[in-house]
Amino acid sequence: MEEICRDTFRKNQDSIKIKKEAVAVKNLAAIFHTTLRLSNEKGFQTMSLRDLSRTSGLSMGALYSYFTSKDELLEMIQDQGRRLTLKILTAFIDIGAPPAEKLRAAIRGHLYLTEVMQPWFYFSYMETKNLDKRRQKKAIEGELATEKLFIDILEEGVRQKVFQVADPVMTASLLKAMLQDWYLKRWKYAGRRISVDQYADFLIGFMESAVRPAP
Repeated sequence: MEEICRDTFRKNQDSIKIKKEAVAVKNLAAIFHTTLRLSNEKGFQTMSLRDLSRTSGLSMGALYSYFTSKDELLEMIQDQGRRLTLKILTAFIDIGAPPAEKLRAAIRGHLYLTEVMQPWFYFSYMETKNLDKRRQKKAIEGELATEKLFIDILEEGVRQKVFQVADPVMTASLLKAMLQDWYLKRWKYAGRRISVDQYADFLIGFMESAVRPAP
């Protein structure tokens, strides 16, 4: 969260009225944490800025130092979350590793990232439908950029003849849906006492059996 907020501050310095980075990052963290919690409890559209002010402990004037409307706050949170997700996933994958190792790293990295950022992932998925067309397009582009990581790994494996995949795009799409199931339906896996490591191991094994060349 601190990294997201620092990046948010530096990207929006022209519009954010608070110029001391340490203060801005601390307050942005409070704003983002509170927004995600309230949104996941009652929905972003239902949450008012007065709810945000009261729960975060920041005055209405302080909130308006960082954004001018709920729509701007929504875009700020969505944009920074997408940027950080892609940045971390890209860094997690060793560019020189074999395709099978990249696939395992990408799956495990994505699942572990959703553990750390679960409120943001849930918020992003649930609130995309409430965005206007321009912001929806950006959200879809972010989703496809993450999916493209898996497509590239699968296609590399096909070229090197270590994977046998008839349709890498569809395969990556189905994999992404299984990754989403982990953070959207945590209650289901919690009830079955399935840990993130167990889910990662199962999903990696499932994918490897699906893409392994026929003997």
